[in-house]
Amino acid sequence: MSEFVRFVNHGASHITPALVEQVMRHLPVWKAEFAQINAPSFPHLVDQLEFLADVVEDCYEGAYKDLPYMALAESVFALMYAHKKVDIIPDTMLQIGRADDSSVVRAVLIQNESAFQKYAEANHVVWNTITSKP
Repeated sequence: MSEFVRFVNHGASHITPALVEQVMRHLPVWKAEFAQINAPSFPHLVDQLEFLADVVEDCYEGAYKDLPYMALAESVFALMYAHKKVDIIPDTMLQIGRADDSSVVRAVLIQNESAFQKYAEANHVVWNTITSKP
């Protein structure tokens, strides 16, 4: 997982407020796209992506102000990565096409677990349905 952590941290270091604004404009479409993901090998991925999208929306809109900025940047990076059609493992590959997306999302969740758990509690989300644990 450490390679994915480095990958996520590097990607998140390039997230700017302008990029967050751009993601916010596309997020409603992306959320619908994420809901259509069929990845039985990664059963938590859709819920995790929805959770990260909600976190980004709430932080951007000022509804939640207690998330560290790095957690927000990593969340934005994970959403952008999951949306990409061409990534490390093409999403069209049966069984494993979402493995890289899941690894990126899990790296974000693991690195920011306590901050996300506080967000989940504040928003009445059951953390165990989102948790980074397999």
